[in-house]
Amino acid sequence: MSETQIRTYHTKDVVRFRKTTEEFGGLSNMAPGFPIVVLGHRIRTSEALYQACRFPHLPEVQKMILSEGSPMTAKMRSKPFRKDSRPDWDDVRVKVMKWCLRVKLVYNWRKFSELLLSTGDRPIVEDSRKDGYWGAMPQDADTLNGQNVLGRLLMDLRRKLQEDPEALRSIPPLQIRNFLLLGEPIPMIMSPRQQEVALVRSDDEGPAQHAFL
Repeated sequence: MSETQIRTYHTKDVVRFRKTTEEFGGLSNMAPGFPIVVLGHRIRTSEALYQACRFPHLPEVQKMILSEGSPMTAKMRSKPFRKDSRPDWDDVRVKVMKWCLRVKLVYNWRKFSELLLSTGDRPIVEDSRKDGYWGAMPQDADTLNGQNVLGRLLMDLRRKLQEDPEALRSIPPLQIRNFLLLGEPIPMIMSPRQQEVALVRSDDEGPAQHAFL
C-alpha cells in the first residue's frame, strides 16, 4: 500500500463514516459492539487493541488502555506514553491496524462482514476533520482529500471477504519483533468456530495437542 499518495474523493461516490451512530459507523475502530478476544482477554474495541499494540514492552500501560470502558478514553490514556511507543511503530503501525481489523472481523463475523459487504464496490472513506493520514478531510461540501489509509485497509479486507471468506477465519501472528500482549506472545487467532473444532480434535488426539491452543 502506497501510504504517501493523497487522494481526492467525491462524497456522492463513497461510503463515509465519522460518527459511530451513523449507518456505516461500525466501520470505525471506535464503534462499540464489536468485542475482541486475544489471549483470553476480552477487549471492547479494535481501537483499544491497536493502541495497546504500541506498547508491547510496557504491559502495565497495555493493561491500563485495555481496562478503559470507552475507546476514546483508551486512546487518550495512551497519549502521555506515545514517546515510549515501540521504536519501529511508524514502520509497523499499518500492519498492526490491518491485523486489528481482521481480528475484529473474526470475532464479529456476521455483523462486521455484512456491514463491509453492504458497501458494495464503493470507496470507503473515514471522514475526518483533522486526520488526513488514516482518513480524508473535507475540502468543501463535495470532496475529501487524504491518504485514507484506514479506508483503504477496509476496502482490501472487503475484497478478500468477497473473494475467499474462509481464508479470513484465522489470522497468523504478525511477523514483527515483540508482538506481545500483557507480556505474552500473541498467537494465531482463530474464529470461535475454529477454536471449538481444534478443541474437539485436541481432546480426541491427546493432551499434547493443547499446546496449539
